[in-house]
Amino acid sequence: MKRQSVTTIIAGGLLLGCLAASIGVSQKVDAARGDVMLQDVLYIPSPNTIKRLSLGYNGLLADVYWTRAVQYFGTKHHEHSLNYKLLSPLLDITTTLDPHLIVAYEFGSIFLSQRPPEGAGDPQAAVRLVQRGIRENPKAWRLWYHLGFIYWQELHDSKTASECFQRGSEVPGALPWMKVMAAALAQNAGEAETAQYLWTNILNSTTDPDIRANAERRLIALRADQEVTILQEYVNRFEQTKGHAPENWFEMIQAGMLRSIPVDPVGYPYQLVNGRVQVAKPDLLPFITKGLPPGNESNVLPKMP
Repeated sequence: MKRQSVTTIIAGGLLLGCLAASIGVSQKVDAARGDVMLQDVLYIPSPNTIKRLSLGYNGLLADVYWTRAVQYFGTKHHEHSLNYKLLSPLLDITTTLDPHLIVAYEFGSIFLSQRPPEGAGDPQAAVRLVQRGIRENPKAWRLWYHLGFIYWQELHDSKTASECFQRGSEVPGALPWMKVMAAALAQNAGEAETAQYLWTNILNSTTDPDIRANAERRLIALRADQEVTILQEYVNRFEQTKGHAPENWFEMIQAGMLRSIPVDPVGYPYQLVNGRVQVAKPDLLPFITKGLPPGNESNVLPKMP
């Protein structure tokens, strides 16, 4: 047997022996230290160092560190802790050892992004983790879903979230609702032109009757929003010129600002209430964001899958 092969076998045996010993030591130290858990110590904090020392057992060590990360999170979560300082390093080590361990990106980003005490409260670290996962796994469209969710729910950035869902929808194998989320979030962000383009694309590219019906309703809502915006500008201009808000549409027709009473996309005349343009039947326009009577809320976004 070659000397190099013997050396590799011996080194591998030593590594496995060290892993087994470390488990036993970990259990004893955990028991001895009470509330001060062994999770609070990283003996080798450098992911690249650990990878070099793994002697090719990257996948095995990645599973060990991922298990440790889950245990660490679970303990902190159970304690309602406000400090998850080792979570990000543990996830960094895990994904360095195995950059294709998708579950670490998916659940790790949830652990990182949730607000304390439910999680680490670090959505930016979650974004970096998922972005890394996307670079390493460009075919994993669900990582774009997680990235979009973080931007939407944790960073309150609907525009970037929409872009993430749209990018993910272009990955082969992505489910149709990714396009729906992209369009809905663009509409929520006030990106009317982008939303109209995306909804039109959905309408023209799917045969699913439910998705088509949803796209049609969304496009009608976008049209209503645009009309309300224009009409409100006319009303404001009338008030600036006349010194008072118009009481009805006939005043604006007489002033030459309108040709007739404006009608919404479902056939009902727009209402003019105290100088504010409103739709008459908001229930028939469930996705509008403009012209809603007081007490009504828009339903622009679909439920997350």
